[in-house]
Amino acid sequence: MRLPSPILAYIDADRRCDGAALVAAFAPDAVVRDEGRSHVGRDAIDAWWHAAKAKYAHVIEPLELSETGGVAELHARVSGRFPGSPATMVFSFRVANGRIAGLEIAP
Repeated sequence: MRLPSPILAYIDADRRCDGAALVAAFAPDAVVRDEGRSHVGRDAIDAWWHAAKAKYAHVIEPLELSETGGVAELHARVSGRFPGSPATMVFSFRVANGRIAGLEIAP
């Protein structure tokens, strides 16, 4: 599967536990929606990702990518320290100007 560059950067940085590289994949005013909360801007996204990684020790394994109406939906197997692990989750990315402008994560 071929992932768009910013999405590949996100997945690779997450796998390496490289928060700086992960945050660099996002636009400065990007929005992440996860677990019923919104995180706006790189500082908030950095705090969200570090907290989630510490809590869940998650690993993302991409399974399938589809693109519709400017949104790239990545279905991925996510494993870690949470009930129901591993679980298939949907990562809906909006990419603009070579950066992730929005990300919504849903079960």
